[in-house]
Amino acid sequence: MIKKFVILFKLGRKVANSDILNIVSKFKEPPLAIKILFKILSFSFLPKKQIDLNKDEGERLSNSLESMGTTFIKLGQFLATRPDIIGEELSKRLESLQDKLPPFSLLEAKEIIKNDLGDEAYDTIINLSEPVAAASIAQVHKAQINDNGVLKDVAIKILRPNIKKIFNEEIDAMMLFAFLIESFIKKTKRLKLVEVVFLLKEITNLEMDLRFEAAAANEYAENTKNDAGFRVPQIYWNYTSENVMTLDWVDGISIRETQQLKNKEFNTEKLAEDIIQNFLRHAIRDGFFHADMHQGNIFIDNDGQIVPIDFGIMGRLDKMSKRFLAEILFGFIQRDYRKVAEVHLIAGLVPKAVPIDDLAQALRSIGEPIFGQAVKDISGGKLLKQLFDVTEKFNMQTQPQLLMLQKTMVVVEGVARKLNPNTNIWTTSKPVLESWLRETKDPMTKLNETLQNTSEVIKRLPEFPEIMDKANQALTYLASGQIPQNSNSYTALNTQKSEMIAFRNQSIISILVLVILGLLIF
Repeated sequence: MIKKFVILFKLGRKVANSDILNIVSKFKEPPLAIKILFKILSFSFLPKKQIDLNKDEGERLSNSLESMGTTFIKLGQFLATRPDIIGEELSKRLESLQDKLPPFSLLEAKEIIKNDLGDEAYDTIINLSEPVAAASIAQVHKAQINDNGVLKDVAIKILRPNIKKIFNEEIDAMMLFAFLIESFIKKTKRLKLVEVVFLLKEITNLEMDLRFEAAAANEYAENTKNDAGFRVPQIYWNYTSENVMTLDWVDGISIRETQQLKNKEFNTEKLAEDIIQNFLRHAIRDGFFHADMHQGNIFIDNDGQIVPIDFGIMGRLDKMSKRFLAEILFGFIQRDYRKVAEVHLIAGLVPKAVPIDDLAQALRSIGEPIFGQAVKDISGGKLLKQLFDVTEKFNMQTQPQLLMLQKTMVVVEGVARKLNPNTNIWTTSKPVLESWLRETKDPMTKLNETLQNTSEVIKRLPEFPEIMDKANQALTYLASGQIPQNSNSYTALNTQKSEMIAFRNQSIISILVLVILGLLIF
């Protein structure tokens, strides 16, 4: 516990010497005690680094977090998904947080590959390059391997040296700080700061095992192998381990380079449609979708195929959620609000006592204004957000999978609009939804039958391998913002809390004993 205090002090110095407090104060006034603490921690005889006032608050905040390393970058990314804690405005500022750090050396990368894969596999890797991209947790190198007599260009992703140890030590120190804040500032208890930090720890530790990401990419590739114009890079399992992942190198143009795509005579309007349709198809057909489809993670290869990369965050929908999603979106396209209300009631997502006409009317209040807008202003992601806001008033049960989907849909829609500002989300979605609903044959009837034969509305399929089950658990944690009470993580959290409570009590008793002894002696 003393070690945690030392690490916490070092982290406190980092934060206090940064520009974070000044920036955050513009959005949310911190308590006086925090201001005084930061003043003490930032004391130094050396001159302070000058702040670049030409940059806006969002950029300065991102730069400050980046400069403090992996733990703060991950904390910033995570808090961007929790506006309930830090507020909407600050959350939006953190969404632009870049995940870039200086790379570690090629020599270290070679040592990690050799230790993880063994000498035999290492000796078959040819032309390992200097790092081509470096992020907070891992970096990527280009290389070649001999795959059954064929020389293939590959990307090798390698975790940073000692990143797990460094991250866990720092995050445990942060958890102690969160505990102390909750102990002395009672108003913060409702924010569940200890749980928030612990949740970040659980999610990031799963992300730090590259076998999870490899398994996700492999499943995604299997699901989409027959999708025309869409390709997932192949995973090479003989060159993949906990700290190393090897997959096909992608020769292509980033989706953010719109002008380059046009110069190559790619149809950007068609690409915008294909990105939306593929995302929706994967969600409702496969129940497994890429949940981090920002511009940096999508490339167009030389054949004009969409190639996603970075499979660390994937979303999963079960059979019931797929039906729920398809029926709701198609109901809105048809402007059949009563049908959408019926889906909510049949699926048990709102109490049966809720009058269907009242719910339909509330849903109409969402749909009709959207259909009166210009094409470029119609947002599917916005509709889902409004839908969750309205149904919350009717005690709608939280759907972690759908929350993850909603977040991703907003990102995908934004990517498509950058390629073609006039992309019509509804026209684009309609054929995918119609096709899937037609194939499933009378989904409303099947929905009723399924619900009669199961005690759960949302139920994970049991046949997934353990490695994907753990990855899915991390996604559920991220989407729901909570830790299930029957999980090992919940037990671990309570154990850590007990240790911190015991340490706090022992510290208080020790201080009291010292005070009493001081009074008796002096």
